[in-house]
Amino acid sequence: MSTVTPPPAWEEQVTTALLGTDRRPFPAQEPALALLDAAAVHTVRRRAGLMPAVAGELPEPAPEDGRGPLPEPARRRLAVLLADRAAPAQSGGRRGSAPDLTELLPQWLATANAHRYRAPADLLPALLDAARARTDLRPQALEFAGARGLWLARLNPEWKYALRGTSGAAALPDVQDAKAVRALWEEGLFAERVGLLGAVRAADPAAALALLSGTWATERAEDRLMFLDSLRTGLSAADEEFLEQALADRSRNVRAVAAELLSALPASAFAARMAARATSCVSPDRTGTLGGIVVEAPHECDAAMQRDGVVAKPPAGRGERSWWLGQLVESAPLSAWSPRLNGRTPQEIAALPVADGWGEELHAAWCRAAIRQGDAPWARALLGAPSVPPEAGTGTASLAERAKLLATLPDGERADWVADFVSAHGLSEAFQLLGVCVVPWSQALGRAVVDALDIARDAGSYPWSFSGVMGLAERCLDPGEADRLEILTTTPAEAEGASPGAGGYWSEAFQRLVGTLRLRAAMVRELAGEA
Repeated sequence: MSTVTPPPAWEEQVTTALLGTDRRPFPAQEPALALLDAAAVHTVRRRAGLMPAVAGELPEPAPEDGRGPLPEPARRRLAVLLADRAAPAQSGGRRGSAPDLTELLPQWLATANAHRYRAPADLLPALLDAARARTDLRPQALEFAGARGLWLARLNPEWKYALRGTSGAAALPDVQDAKAVRALWEEGLFAERVGLLGAVRAADPAAALALLSGTWATERAEDRLMFLDSLRTGLSAADEEFLEQALADRSRNVRAVAAELLSALPASAFAARMAARATSCVSPDRTGTLGGIVVEAPHECDAAMQRDGVVAKPPAGRGERSWWLGQLVESAPLSAWSPRLNGRTPQEIAALPVADGWGEELHAAWCRAAIRQGDAPWARALLGAPSVPPEAGTGTASLAERAKLLATLPDGERADWVADFVSAHGLSEAFQLLGVCVVPWSQALGRAVVDALDIARDAGSYPWSFSGVMGLAERCLDPGEADRLEILTTTPAEAEGASPGAGGYWSEAFQRLVGTLRLRAAMVRELAGEA
């Protein structure tokens, strides 16, 4: 009686499949087919032999979301925005004329949150996936997802970022519930505690300070640094005592932040100490030959200065005395300079000549002080006229610092200054300045940017040399400008000396700009329930 040879064990089959039947023979006339048949039989046997698993516990039901539902056109638009994937870049940097939908998602979320809409349940997974891939989306996406989004994130490890983020406000207790606040502060994860402290600080600065003071001595240095930074919101004289104590912290970074916050309180004892030190180093020229400012930088960084946050060791390439001087001046209240310099205004002080090459260091420190203290008159003085080239101005040539100075000005004044800067100097140095202007741009600013782009087109350059500004224009121009810009979508005649094909590329760029503006206008209508 013949016997049936059982197929090799599963491990043997896997090894044969990996090595190949040529190198590891399989007993059959057609080894490859026999191996596949054996694997199929073994798979069925393994599945049939599985024992039923014990049913797991069902998760708690998703919490209710009392916000209103999205209008249906807006829900369809969100589905399209979440499903869109940026097309591969065309050769030569060419983007084509279609709007980039991924760049519209942040504005869509901001507008939806302003209307207090809840996220559709069926789109929550795609929304959480989008925010996982783009950290810039997370604050708005998690606000829109709400408590249900956090509930869902707990069920999928790929969305655990939502549980770490400080934007999960929906998971925080009511700041008026003292017992719940105290429990989360004492038992919560670090990110939850940071979010909680920020929420309490926004509602009741004194309560947040009391919360922080109670556990300050037991916190880790890196945690103390983050918690201290939250005091920027609602900073007032009531925080001075706590910040003075933080000046003695064992962490240098904590001491530095405490000193920065105290310097933003012009009436603090810290500010008075720094004013005395700074004004002893800077004085009006009394010889009558210069008629400006003379500087005698510190010769040492004593223990009292270091206790007040002055870092003794300069970075590579910096001299000690200039390094110490800069720290003193940036920490002194700007109100100290007019009495020290014969009652002059900020504009007059910024225009004074400074002896012995100290002008750049002094003006840079004044810029940092104006930014830190949010002092608009000093910011205006240090910015100077927008028509003056940055390297010839009274303040700083750094565009990054100029952008921060602009942020201290009222919205309308800021936009007008940048519009005049663009008109005078074009777009090559305007990107950072445009980034601090409110959206949508004012009519004057928008037209200055478009006129500068038109000039660049007429000069025969390629549009991707201005891709950053063009991208900003797509997101920041007033959508109502679309019809006026339609004329720019035509392909101009190629001028002599122009880059080959540049006119066609510019036409595509302006078509994309106009199309994006119209799409933004449609999004606003849909979210307002007008579509």
